[in-house]
Amino acid sequence: MKSEPWWKEAVVYQIYPRSFFDSNGDGEGDLNGITAKLDYVKNLGVDAIWLSPFYTSPNKDGGYDVADPRDVDPRFGDLADAKALIARAHELKLRVIADIVPNHFSDQHEWFQAALKSGPGSAERNRFHFYDGNPDGTPPNNWISLFGGPSWTQVPDGQFYLHLFDSSQPDLNWDNPEVHADFEKTLRFWLDLGIDGFRIDVAHGLVKENIHKNHPNPQGLSDALRLDVEMDTEERNALLVSVPFFDRQGVHEIYRQWRKLFDSYKGREVMAVAEAWVHPPENATRYVRSDELQQVFNFDLLTAPFDGEFLFDVINRSIQLNSSVGALPTWALSNHDSPRVATRIGDSESRALALFVFALPGSAYVFAGQELGLPDGELQDTDRQDPSFIRSKGRVKGRDGARVPLPWNGDTTPFGFTTGKPWLPLNQSWQKLTVENEKADPQSSLNLFREALALRAEHLVNKGDVQWLESPLHGAKRKDLLVFKRGAVTVAMNLSELAQEVSIEGQVIMLSAGSLDSNSGKKLIPARSCIWSLN
Repeated sequence: MKSEPWWKEAVVYQIYPRSFFDSNGDGEGDLNGITAKLDYVKNLGVDAIWLSPFYTSPNKDGGYDVADPRDVDPRFGDLADAKALIARAHELKLRVIADIVPNHFSDQHEWFQAALKSGPGSAERNRFHFYDGNPDGTPPNNWISLFGGPSWTQVPDGQFYLHLFDSSQPDLNWDNPEVHADFEKTLRFWLDLGIDGFRIDVAHGLVKENIHKNHPNPQGLSDALRLDVEMDTEERNALLVSVPFFDRQGVHEIYRQWRKLFDSYKGREVMAVAEAWVHPPENATRYVRSDELQQVFNFDLLTAPFDGEFLFDVINRSIQLNSSVGALPTWALSNHDSPRVATRIGDSESRALALFVFALPGSAYVFAGQELGLPDGELQDTDRQDPSFIRSKGRVKGRDGARVPLPWNGDTTPFGFTTGKPWLPLNQSWQKLTVENEKADPQSSLNLFREALALRAEHLVNKGDVQWLESPLHGAKRKDLLVFKRGAVTVAMNLSELAQEVSIEGQVIMLSAGSLDSNSGKKLIPARSCIWSLN
């Protein structure tokens, strides 16, 4: 019988290179630092690592402003270090997924520098979105950057260029064949070095429409598109329907071509996961049709409250929608762009929810530090470096809190991350959350993750669909209890403030918190916790 592709139900560990481990004492994490800690990653029980950008960059946006997508930025090392990292990961049976950023380049990329030196209408400018302003001298439209401020910047000859993010990140024109050819070259470059797949940044943003049309609520739309800006769910969804520059039909032809390229690497299972936050949710399934990409991120859990009805709706809908195109969902509770889950919903709640989603069909993405139960870093405004904080004049605090470096060992900050001054300060309150301390504590979040992922691999991977036993689906009386069975494992999550009794047969093999009272098949599940029971 043919085995399932490696990515089908993988656990992927996301590493933000600048914040993982510093091998040379300059205060920033690097590729050699990642290589040095790959045994730790392997021992977590994950299947792959995803590396946020490490390419040549002026670092105006944490590396997502790429000046050369086919080289390593000196702050992280060089190409030899990248090759060594990939080789060591493969020795440990870890796959490697690299970020690729096709929506924009850095303004320091040679293409954009050539465009600035060329005149309006030139071939060099046609690689980007350069337009004349309106007769009154204003930009072509009123769109607002997702980082705050206008999404247009004027150059000395009077034309404007489009940037959906920082002004240092000019958007590429995907109507230009040169752009297609250059990115195919980049994909092949990294695949030939041994990369196993790609996470596609802003995958839904490559094609723009109605550039000369204003939006009725540009500020609201800009806020709705940011995971680190709190907003009522209904208000956010209403705004997302009206996005004029995301999720246009033209992006799908790009990914059909990329899929052909991936499939041309015979004997390898190359994959790609799309960062595509689209609305309505049904649109996400277009990215994982059989001739496009393998996975698309589900962002709903990054903003979800610890609420039974909400979580059931999000999870059940994602399973059903992906099933409609023969795909499996992805699950992520934190990433480098959103508040850490422990900060957002609480420590006990984040442990329970992690255990719950690890049992679901599909791939789970774990953001480095999530296994430690890390909250967001507590930063002074003077520490912040996110362009969204700078461009919004402090109105939006930005993503730096989620990007604070990892604590490894010792009793004082920076807890072994670096021998120098860390690029973002680590909180002294994290003393008990170091890898060293959590390894020694049987009840730690780290050991919970390790045990859960080992049992997941043994009892849950490739075990088929979910059978809901208790949920809001059929008007259940208990809205704060979710129970499903998958394979031989029954999973129950108590979202209430009180212990709840559940009738579940079998041996309890995982419990996210507290202790379990059990009597003749009935189990009293502690408040805000999750259990796995093996039949």
